[in-house]
Amino acid sequence: MASVTGGPGVQSSGMLPSSLTPNIEYVNLLKGLCMPRVTTTTTMTVRLSGTLSDFVAANVGEHGAYENISEYLRDLIRRDMLRSEQAAFERLKAELTHAFSAPESSYKPLTAADVIARNKKS
Repeated sequence: MASVTGGPGVQSSGMLPSSLTPNIEYVNLLKGLCMPRVTTTTTMTVRLSGTLSDFVAANVGEHGAYENISEYLRDLIRRDMLRSEQAAFERLKAELTHAFSAPESSYKPLTAADVIARNKKS
């Protein structure tokens, strides 16, 4: 069980299976329109010991690159997300490069009916 933390204008207390609390952000859209977007905040407990704990302590605080542990973890997660997205993009790019490198003679014209029939077989 995790404790609930409230965002702006949110009053929460008590214990819930997860500590998801909605926050409203305004996302600018085309032509200056604004639309509310609900985001969530999750409170997590992470246990580190030994070398990992020492490493985090060295990177956080007065002599570290990060002001607090939450900031450090958010940056690590963002970098991991970016790495994952880049890897997926590289896989897609490799597949497309392979597909488009086939000789022109290997392509054959298909009608919509051909594609539908082929997909029904799969």
